[in-house]
Amino acid sequence: MKTVVGLVAVLLFVVFNALFLTWLERKVAGRMQRRIGPQEVGPFGLLQPIADALKLLGKEIITPGCVEKSLYWLAPTMIFIPVLISFIVIPFDATLQVRDINAGILVILAFSSLSVLSILIAGWGSNNKYALIGSIRSVAQNVAYEIPLLLSLLPIVMMANSLSLKEIVVAQKGLWFVFYQPVAFLVYFIAGVAETNRTPFDLPEAESELVAGYHTEYSGMRFALFFLAEYTNIFIVSAIAATFFLGGYQGPVLPGIVWFFLKSYFLVFVIIWLRWTYPRVRFDQLLNFSWKVLIPLTFINLLITGGLLKL
Repeated sequence: MKTVVGLVAVLLFVVFNALFLTWLERKVAGRMQRRIGPQEVGPFGLLQPIADALKLLGKEIITPGCVEKSLYWLAPTMIFIPVLISFIVIPFDATLQVRDINAGILVILAFSSLSVLSILIAGWGSNNKYALIGSIRSVAQNVAYEIPLLLSLLPIVMMANSLSLKEIVVAQKGLWFVFYQPVAFLVYFIAGVAETNRTPFDLPEAESELVAGYHTEYSGMRFALFFLAEYTNIFIVSAIAATFFLGGYQGPVLPGIVWFFLKSYFLVFVIIWLRWTYPRVRFDQLLNFSWKVLIPLTFINLLITGGLLKL
């Protein structure tokens, strides 16, 4: 029963989180570009995301005649599964977690690979050259950046001596792991931005080259599911960073859940900030940066951490 209630709460949070993040992104973008952003629909434009959601719900869902229908329909549904699974194991507070699994981070990393698979299926099933190129780029990008992302989390697992997210938070009671592992935090954050296909690593959906990349042929609610998954993944990447490096829900005076959301949304803000600050990199630069810089750096950091812990 607890799991069912937790899943319903997760679904509601996913929807409201995506609505809030679309509003936040447009407001931040507006301020950075010296304009106002949404302000007409509701106070401070807060109801604009709801208006956009209603527009997407009311749009006609068009299925192009040349698509592989089974794959085309499967992709938007499949991309949403890792999102729900990830929220089950994230500890929002000391007592607020759907289920504490002793290998929680492995569950998140294992199911996150389904996102890549669904993007590949979307590109292949669309039977469109732009969508296919976008999906192939996404696979190459995720293969490259999944490695440093995983290797940057391993030193924290070694220091906490646990794969449970709650135990990792408890292990930071004295001092946050970001002070012990600043290199791992930086590498994780860069790899996380790349994993979520955000600028400057948004090559799979580069509109100047590929129209919209892997979701070019999707409209209405099918497109909305990709959109919803992207914004939820941004929050999940930030939530894991807050849990592993910034003490999770731990903090003085305020309740734990408030600290958790403050840390997570601050990192979300930084990801949005990066989008409106840096230009998109070339694809060869994207892959070279991972294979030639981030992966060697994480291996060195892992060896140093292991050596110090052994000593």
